[in-house]
Amino acid sequence: MPDVMISGIPVSFPFEPYDVQKAYMERVIESLQNNTNALLESPTGTGKTLSLLCSSLAWLLVKKAQLQMNAQLGNFSDHSNFSGALKDNLKSGAGKGKDNKSWGMPKIIYSSRTHSQLTQAMQELKRSSYKHVKATVLGSRDQMCIHPEVSKETNNMNKVHLCQLKVKSRTCHFYNNVESKKEDRAVKGDDILDIEDLVTVGKKLKCCPYYLSKELKQDADIIFMPYNYLLDPKSRKANGVELINNVIILDEAHNVEKMCEESASLQIRSTDIALCIDEITHVMRTFGDASSEDQMDVTVENSQPKDFTCDDLCVLKEIMLALEKSIDEIEIGKEGSTYPGGFIFELLAKAEIKDHNQMAVISLMENLIQYLSTASASPFQKKGVGMQKIVDLLNVVFSGTTHSYKERVKLCYKVHLQIEDKKNKKSDGWGSLKTTNTKSAERVLSYWCFSPGFGMKQLLDQNVRSIILTSGTLAPLKPLTSELGIPIGVKLENPHIVKSNQICVKIISQGPDGIQLNSNYQNRDNPKYISSLGRTILSFSRVIPDGLLVFFPSYPIMTKCQEMWQAEGIWSSISNIKPIYVEPQRKDTFNSIISDYYSKISDPSTKGACFMAVCRGKVSEGLDFADMNGRAVIITGLPFPPLRDPRIILKKKYLDELRINDKEFLSGDEWYSLEATRAVNQAIGRVIRHQNDYGAILLCDNRFNNPKLKSQLSAWLKDYIKVSNKFGETVSEICRFFKNAEINLPAPRLKPLLPHESNNRDFVSVNVTGVSFPTTNSRVVKSSSNKSVSQYPNSNEVYADFSIDFYKNAQSSAYVNEFKPKEIKDLFSALDSSTTNQQNNSQSLVTIHKRAIDDNSNIAVAKRKKLKIKPFGFEENLNSVDISSNENTEKVAPTQLIDFVKEIKFLLQTAEYKQFQIAISTYKKDGNYSEFFKILTSLFENRKLFYLLKGMKRFLKEEHKFIFQEYCDNVKLIK
Repeated sequence: MPDVMISGIPVSFPFEPYDVQKAYMERVIESLQNNTNALLESPTGTGKTLSLLCSSLAWLLVKKAQLQMNAQLGNFSDHSNFSGALKDNLKSGAGKGKDNKSWGMPKIIYSSRTHSQLTQAMQELKRSSYKHVKATVLGSRDQMCIHPEVSKETNNMNKVHLCQLKVKSRTCHFYNNVESKKEDRAVKGDDILDIEDLVTVGKKLKCCPYYLSKELKQDADIIFMPYNYLLDPKSRKANGVELINNVIILDEAHNVEKMCEESASLQIRSTDIALCIDEITHVMRTFGDASSEDQMDVTVENSQPKDFTCDDLCVLKEIMLALEKSIDEIEIGKEGSTYPGGFIFELLAKAEIKDHNQMAVISLMENLIQYLSTASASPFQKKGVGMQKIVDLLNVVFSGTTHSYKERVKLCYKVHLQIEDKKNKKSDGWGSLKTTNTKSAERVLSYWCFSPGFGMKQLLDQNVRSIILTSGTLAPLKPLTSELGIPIGVKLENPHIVKSNQICVKIISQGPDGIQLNSNYQNRDNPKYISSLGRTILSFSRVIPDGLLVFFPSYPIMTKCQEMWQAEGIWSSISNIKPIYVEPQRKDTFNSIISDYYSKISDPSTKGACFMAVCRGKVSEGLDFADMNGRAVIITGLPFPPLRDPRIILKKKYLDELRINDKEFLSGDEWYSLEATRAVNQAIGRVIRHQNDYGAILLCDNRFNNPKLKSQLSAWLKDYIKVSNKFGETVSEICRFFKNAEINLPAPRLKPLLPHESNNRDFVSVNVTGVSFPTTNSRVVKSSSNKSVSQYPNSNEVYADFSIDFYKNAQSSAYVNEFKPKEIKDLFSALDSSTTNQQNNSQSLVTIHKRAIDDNSNIAVAKRKKLKIKPFGFEENLNSVDISSNENTEKVAPTQLIDFVKEIKFLLQTAEYKQFQIAISTYKKDGNYSEFFKILTSLFENRKLFYLLKGMKRFLKEEHKFIFQEYCDNVKLIK
């Protein structure tokens, strides 16, 4: 791979980077060299992840070389560009007795929202020239535990405590094997191990993957982990995440604000405190049943010691009763009561929980939780769930005890109490809270952080080198900077690499019947509006090919539209054109629904499918709808947060208070508006996934025409936005856009890989530097979260074998390993035309071919329909386009054997290629042409692969060639 010099750092990149990639890598390196924080936006399809990994690791390797050289030479002069803290460490002899590489060497901590996103990033790393760096990923016991007893625990808290007990008592042989197996070649080899790889290695070596990853973390150059491991102080401590002198990369950083706030916030109910008291009472009763106090201190089931006494239990129960009383005594109004952040310390002080004893209370409760969660295997026994809620509250509240920390709490937090009726508890985030004082009601204490900067400042307090926040959708950057509350030295808003003929963005202000489209709160129950919106989607479904995504502001709105459209017949009209799939609220049914959607898209007998989903839902983020899976996205409205939600009200009030003193901060209303447009930006990002992709974005709400709202959409989108004037003309424009795109843009070579074909229920495709490499033809690696990403074999060979032109034109391809001529010769040795070994088949070859032609006739007819671009509708507005001349250009199989085999592997999926190999081997041995022919036709029946089938003739035995040629000629006539 060529080296590109960027800001004095040689970056190994697979090819000459595009301008947007150079600009991105320059900003990354600038941030790292100057020890500053960065905010970098680069749209999906611009190769953000690969650029980020290559540039940051290039800097790291140079930095390590500098530090090693200076450490060896004892050169600690200013020109070495050390930070002061690092110089002090080196001068004081920190790291004596260790290898030089551990002398204050920086690490990169790469964080994203989910493990599936981390797995994608690790696959990018495996395909780069930096795959030799030491890398590991941190996961949870839920994902990595292989102990048969612990892993079957359904409650994660119980799993943690049972694991801790077995580790402490040395009764987990998987954990006991970690020390002896951590140097094994399978662990310390050249391969980067993601979570699934760690689990596989752990099972093979019979050692714990969870603790194995912690061992790998010690020497790793780059550590992958989800946000909460980094932003939550408790998780950070539990996972031993060191931040001093390290670089933090927060990918998909559009989630960071919310994650910072949520990791520092907590909600506790009166029933949680009552359950905690009940659990303490249960332990006391257990003690009372014992014959003597001496018996109580001996080890019990599972060899677990009781690290507490009766007096401890009595004191703890008094504390919890006092806490319950102090919360019950607070007067709560109809809409709830709100207090400053410091009120939480006053409330806990009434229960005698203060700075000097909070650690003792937490420690005692953790001992009790471990006792309860492991003393009995029965699921009906008390497991310490209530006590865990109190421990979590105390850990959040007392994550700092200094005066400055408490002052920040007063500024950044609010304590809110409300009465919630469990019977009428709302299941969605829309509408007002219903409160009552009936017996079914419970008190809810919310300790809410409203400043993302609170959590970010805690990271900076750990003396990190740099924090890089990056995403495809961060805009607008200025308000985000003020919200984060940390100094940002480097900023970037990259344009997209797609051209104007690849994207069509329209604001649709009215439906086909002239009714205004506006999903605001006052209008969303209007039957005329809902009907007009349905007819709008119906009209566009006629002219949009393949996959159509429709996003609603919320589940209740989507449900209401569905019910009305079904009653009016609009739903069935849409479904007759494109089968409709609806995003479920339950996670357990989502996998099968998305799988069915992808299957329908790849069905040549249909016009695609329609997926109706919700902004901020599972479909709107993390899933990839490249190429045919998503040709258009319709946004039906603005997904504003629930206006009457107490947390939203308090957040707006908090921002308004800040703005009085500092105009750099957003007002509450500005933040509220941004929350909606950021969710829209995320949903829009599902469609244009790589440099050759194309699609339409239809904003079906006249409020999108507001200049302020338009300015909040992603920067790369703004130049393409056009306002629709006449509905009919707009539909015709959309139709022409797709016709032109199909003619002028490269089409995907093969149908998309179905989720069930890849064990990938959350279908993910991977983009490298703006070139699409979906999972269509690649080997699929299943991730720990049941998602998968494509993994390409030997990336060094890939980059050497294929030119820049190939990269630029690739759309839906995967790479092949470099073939050795001898292997190919062996593979095809029996299939060469010189073969003299002939066998007789009792079955008539003519009969075989007749049956084969009959079997394939339906497929051939279906394929024939795609020889011309069919009108999508509104044909009267368009000139017919005939591209049959292009389609009739017949492709010929490569004449060179090595090229022929490469192309077969290049175009077949991994499982298909394996089937192909086995078929050849079997045919070589038994000469059964009938079976061999069936397999060949099943693999190469696709019209675009038919030339490869024809190319197989020269490898057949002599007695089979004539009838094979006859078949090929007949199929050609059908086609």
